[in-house]
Amino acid sequence: MSSPATTTPASPILGPSVTPRTIDSFLRAVPSVDEVGVAERAGALATRSVKRESKLAALHLSIRMCDLTTLEGRDTPGKVIQLASKAIRPDPTDPDIPSVAALCVYPNMVPYAVEALAGAGNGNTTGDTTATGSGVAVASVATYFPSGQAPLDIKTGEVAWAVAAGATEIDMVINRGAFLSGDYLRVHDEIVAVKEACGPAHLKVILETGELSTFDNVRRASMLAMAAGADFIKTSTGKVKPAATLPVTLVMLEAIRDFHAASGTAVGMKPAGGISTAKVAIRYLVLLAETLGSDWLTPDRFRFGASSLLNDLLMQIRWLREGRYQSPDYFTKD
Repeated sequence: MSSPATTTPASPILGPSVTPRTIDSFLRAVPSVDEVGVAERAGALATRSVKRESKLAALHLSIRMCDLTTLEGRDTPGKVIQLASKAIRPDPTDPDIPSVAALCVYPNMVPYAVEALAGAGNGNTTGDTTATGSGVAVASVATYFPSGQAPLDIKTGEVAWAVAAGATEIDMVINRGAFLSGDYLRVHDEIVAVKEACGPAHLKVILETGELSTFDNVRRASMLAMAAGADFIKTSTGKVKPAATLPVTLVMLEAIRDFHAASGTAVGMKPAGGISTAKVAIRYLVLLAETLGSDWLTPDRFRFGASSLLNDLLMQIRWLREGRYQSPDYFTKD
């Protein structure tokens, strides 16, 4: 069912009232994507070489940008508690390894994550801005992840519950069916409602780019999410293929650049799904630096959705320092 043709509250980007006509006009002004150009630029940047000293710094930064994630039906409190310890001390034998940015779990696992992070804090942080006391945020997927196919009151209720339980970051999924059918007002209004339900928590809006089919759709969905109040835009749930790719991430980074130029609002970026090696992570950092500059080279504005990535980052750091690889079994399983 389409959204009613009524106005929603004033938007600093879309104007004093938001209607289907307002949003259609806004999205029509979004330029089309040169698919060939995007593919060529992403490919060229992926070939950039990184010197040893810079590579070590990039590996440490990548760890600080990780949202260590477990989103399986078989998740247990014990697994979440184990991951909380790893989130704070990824390598217990090396105190120079930084903590990750966040631990991302389903809503019903949030209380266990909050308790474990609060109890495991050991000062290995770069500035504690979280509710856990450990420097590691608790993120939670919500809004009927991964499909998003639920009534809005259920979505906002789930978000409010997760925030009340201690989540300081929420990863929501957009209504792809509404977007692809052209009901942009509904997509916008759902993001606005979820943002309100987040209260003080940061909101990451997942586009599920693998279902949007075209770069033009990805760019328009990115702009719509940011206009509706997203703190971050995110490629994927990790449950749909293709997930994150360099070209689709470049399209989203360019949308962030243009949105920032037009509005003055800095929005973060989170590629997720399929990023499992340090080599690939560094390619994303090069893409980020070349598109948005050094101001975005911080966990406050860029994250990796990570499950297996963290271990490879640790292995590469060990190799750079000692000239040899550890067995993957040396590090705890994610």
